[in-house]
Parts: sequence; structure tokens; C-alpha cells
Amino acid sequence: MSRRTLATVVVAALLLVLVAVVALFPVPYVAMSPGPTVDVLGKAGSSQVIDVSGHQTYPTKGDLRMVTVSVTNPTRELRLPEVLWAWFDPDRAVYPRDVIYPPNQSAQDVEQQSSVQMVNSQDTAIAAALTELGYHLPLQVEVLAVTKGAPADGRLKVHDRLLRVNGTPVRNAGQVSTLLQRSGVGQTATFVVRRDNRKRTVRVRTEASPQDPKKARVGVEIGTGYDFPFHVSVRLGQDIGGPSAGLMFSLGVYDVLTPGALTGGADVAGTGTIDEHGHVGPIGGIQQKIVAAKRAGATLFFVPPGNCRSAEHAPVNKDEIRLVKATTMHSAVSSLHAYARNRSATLPACS
Repeated sequence: MSRRTLATVVVAALLLVLVAVVALFPVPYVAMSPGPTVDVLGKAGSSQVIDVSGHQTYPTKGDLRMVTVSVTNPTRELRLPEVLWAWFDPDRAVYPRDVIYPPNQSAQDVEQQSSVQMVNSQDTAIAAALTELGYHLPLQVEVLAVTKGAPADGRLKVHDRLLRVNGTPVRNAGQVSTLLQRSGVGQTATFVVRRDNRKRTVRVRTEASPQDPKKARVGVEIGTGYDFPFHVSVRLGQDIGGPSAGLMFSLGVYDVLTPGALTGGADVAGTGTIDEHGHVGPIGGIQQKIVAAKRAGATLFFVPPGNCRSAEHAPVNKDEIRLVKATTMHSAVSSLHAYARNRSATLPACS
């Protein structure tokens, strides 16, 4: 073997070793792919997703699908071959890990934040639907999340309305932490809450905050909710979080509370955050969500205005799933009424 041939073989072998080593090391990226869809007019397990009591409901037909994306678990690290495979897959997307999972957040932090966003999304969606129907909704301070294993776990519950903390009436969410500090670390804090239309007194022993040992905490996240005139709840029964299903929750509640089928029997999907006034906001993973909706059989997909440019490049046949811009819940309701009457009706488009 000549010296040049030997050198070539050695270099090739070194390159192969280098490639093998690089392939074994994790890279700071995550992959996003189309996830499951859920018909909010249907059932989650044995229960309806949308549950109403204290008000008349109406039978409906068709589907209103919330859509999801599947993202690399925060505890899992991708290798280079996996990232390259996702990069060249038209149905998937690759994002820097820090964009999806901020480096200062633990997996538990990510899970709780997602849970809080979902609770907020559901409450605000209900508020948007009832506001569209003409109701005025007073605001209230309530529990949005309870940390597993924290002192409040098993004692305070999500949607508990906070009336008093340590004897002082609660008027806004910002008060609660200040009132809690009156107890001190390792002492008992007293909460008066309204749960299931009953007033309850709940006593919880505080612990030191991980961020500040001198600060007391019980392990709850507090926010603003709404005083609904009758009971409405959204129960998914799945490990789904985040705020992006707001619009579809609102449309589902509106459909259940009004005569007739809002979709006209069609299979409709969509995404977008929503505020109590019905304004629709942008979300992440729009292209993967459109793919998920198409796979589930949806023929119309609501797109937030802020996602229009990206949605136009989703790898689906636009003749098979129609992309409709939803600026507000009211505009989405109007589009559905028109679509129910005529599948070829002119509707707001992104382009």
C-alpha cells in the first residue's frame, strides 16, 4: 500500500470516527410534529368535553377540533441524526431548545406553566363565548395551579375562588403573596375559599420558597378568573396543555348554548389564543397543526391573523382543507354560519 493510499485510509477512518462521535452527542434542538386532535363537541372518556349545568343546552352535529403538536420531551435530548431527519421531513419542524424550553426552567416548571396556561385558556374561552352571547362577567381571584407535593397539594384546588387570606378580603391576585407572608415560614396560613358554591376555610402550613428561604409559600399559582352565571367546564381528560385551544373552546361552548349546529355538520378545526373580548392571538407550530387537522379529516381550519404567512406554506393540499382567517371569535362564528349554508361561500382568507 502506497503512502498516499495509507494516508487516505487513515483520514477516512478518522472522519468516520468523528462522525460517529458527533452523532452520539446531544444537540441543543427539539423537534415538533403534528399531534392528536380533540373534538371539543365530543367526549373525553365517558364525559362530554364541554359540561354545562344550570342552563339549557342544544344538540349539535359536526366536529370542532382543537389541534396539538407533539414536541420533544423536556427531559429528552436529540442527537444530530434525529435533528437532520426532522429537518428534512416536511411535516415536522426543528427549533432551538431554548426557544421552547427556557434554560432556567425545570421539567416540572414547564409542566406547571403549561397547565396554568390551559386553565386560563379554558376560563377565558368560556368568558369569550358568554360575552359573545351578551353576558357581563365579574372578575374573581382564583387558584390556577397547585404544585404537586407542595403544602397546598390536596388542600387547595384549581378554580378555588379566594375570598380571604389570613383574615383579609382578597381584591386582586397581587395581594395574595403579601397576605401570605403575614404567616411566616413554617406557620399556618388560613384561606377562605368558595368551592362548588360553598364557602370553606382551608388551613395550610407554609414552607420556605426555593428562591428565597425567608419567603413563605404554599405552592399555588394565583390568577384572575370569572364569575360565571352558571356552570360551564371544559374537561379534556388528556395530558394537553398550553393556551392555543382558546378559540376552539369558545366556539364549542357557543355551539352547545345556541340552537342548531354551528358547523352545519362539517368537520372544522382551528387554533389560536383568545381573550375575554374574543380577540384571537397567534400560536406556535401552525404548520404542524394544519397537517394534524388535515389527517383528522377537517375541511376548514381557522388561522390566527398573526400566523397567516406561515400557514400558507403548510404542506397540505389547500383544495382539501380551507384556511380561514379568524380575527375574533365573532368573525369565526360568522364564517361558520356562512360555511354551514354554503361550503363555497366567500370567507376571510390569509392571502
